[in-house]
Amino acid sequence: MRQALCLLFVSLWFVSPVLADGGHDHHAVPTLSKQTTTTVTVEPNTVTLTFGPIDLPAGHDGDLAASMPKHAFQLPADRYMIGYKTAVFTKDGTPLPKNYLHHILMLNNSKPSVSCDGEPLFFAGAGLEMTETQFPAGYGVKLAQEDHLMSIVAFYHKAPRTKDVMATFTMYLAPEGTPITEMDVYQVGVNIVCFSKFAQRGPDQTDEGIEITNGVTIHRAPLKFSMDGCVKFAYPHGHDELLMIGLDNTTTKQTLLRTVPDVDSDGTFLEFRPHQVYQDPQGFPVTKADTYEMVMVHHHPLQKPEPQHGMGNYLLYMTPGACPSITPAPLASN
Repeated sequence: MRQALCLLFVSLWFVSPVLADGGHDHHAVPTLSKQTTTTVTVEPNTVTLTFGPIDLPAGHDGDLAASMPKHAFQLPADRYMIGYKTAVFTKDGTPLPKNYLHHILMLNNSKPSVSCDGEPLFFAGAGLEMTETQFPAGYGVKLAQEDHLMSIVAFYHKAPRTKDVMATFTMYLAPEGTPITEMDVYQVGVNIVCFSKFAQRGPDQTDEGIEITNGVTIHRAPLKFSMDGCVKFAYPHGHDELLMIGLDNTTTKQTLLRTVPDVDSDGTFLEFRPHQVYQDPQGFPVTKADTYEMVMVHHHPLQKPEPQHGMGNYLLYMTPGACPSITPAPLASN
């Protein structure tokens, strides 16, 4: 497809939860009562969703804490997503601080989640980190023509009063005909990441995250994987005052991921710098047999009486099964 195809979809809202997710009743998600439009622009090797404009602050609605109604769409052909990026700005193009965005969730209602039973596949997204993502060469997430895709967007509900705020989410696609190895997407976090389990959250956990009190706070959560896989890319997500998130294999006593954000002097989150974002075509293994632990560390200044709310999550992009064995390099001849 040589020319850009701009598809303007008007989000349709149904009372029945069976219809709310495109006809997949076992993948029902919350909706908003108001209506809006979202523009989906399909180009040869990118798909860009443009949200808004919307006036902030805006509240959150439903279990997935949306500021705008969900938006359903499909691609005109089978493609492989090989990366993505996010931006937030005003209608006139002026960039806004990253923390104006709370989250963008990209769901595939035609595929079940491998990490959250009974939920659709959460295949991509972004929070205030808005890390630009490029998978290792030759790997991608398949998005089929018949797949029912959906976006859910939330802006930070405490953002200052700002008119005509917009956001974009751009998916990079492999050129048609490029050989690509398909990856699964697995959610892990210290906080509960499966929306069907939000009712199990403790009193210190809300849509904004886990309550962080003064001083240094360490949170841990046990983890068991439901599949064997080889992790090629780990997309990290965190909030202000985060010092570190990590993933440990407690069976083999190995630290698999240790991600440290770049922060301002007061602890305000700035970014995950590229060298802190794991990507490796060799990958590291995770198994159903071993036990794991997620950990996150925060520091909340002593002079701030109001608590902070933190998250420590990864989207793990992995191929099923074991990692490839490494062939030893030949010994140098004398």
